[in-house]
Amino acid sequence: MTKSELIEVVAAKAPNFPKRDVEIIVNTMFDTMTVALQQHERIEIRGFGSFVARERRARDGRNPRTGEKVSVPHKWVPFFTAGKELRERVDNSSHPLAKDTDDDSDEIQAAPRPAAPAISAAPGEAKG
Repeated sequence: MTKSELIEVVAAKAPNFPKRDVEIIVNTMFDTMTVALQQHERIEIRGFGSFVARERRARDGRNPRTGEKVSVPHKWVPFFTAGKELRERVDNSSHPLAKDTDDDSDEIQAAPRPAAPAISAAPGEAKG
């Protein structure tokens, strides 16, 4: 699901709000979360998960193309840990949000995922 798809779903669930207002709300949420992570604050959304900024130390790496040694600088990276309820919902296909329903219920349906591409044989190997 993309951010624009999320905005569409929220706008459909809140018809009293103009789509532009929903877009502002969603963007404000993400901007606020980004600032909190930049300040190395922990973000916890009960039932969903938590976000933290983790420190990565400086290290020496290699350019994969040339094998040349390169210095990788110290940096902070965002890290997400799924909450127990989210893990259970993703794993449990009998959960109401995971069911494919045709009625006009209040349940949020994720966009269908594209099919994985077929894996072909490596060059020189026989197919089939």
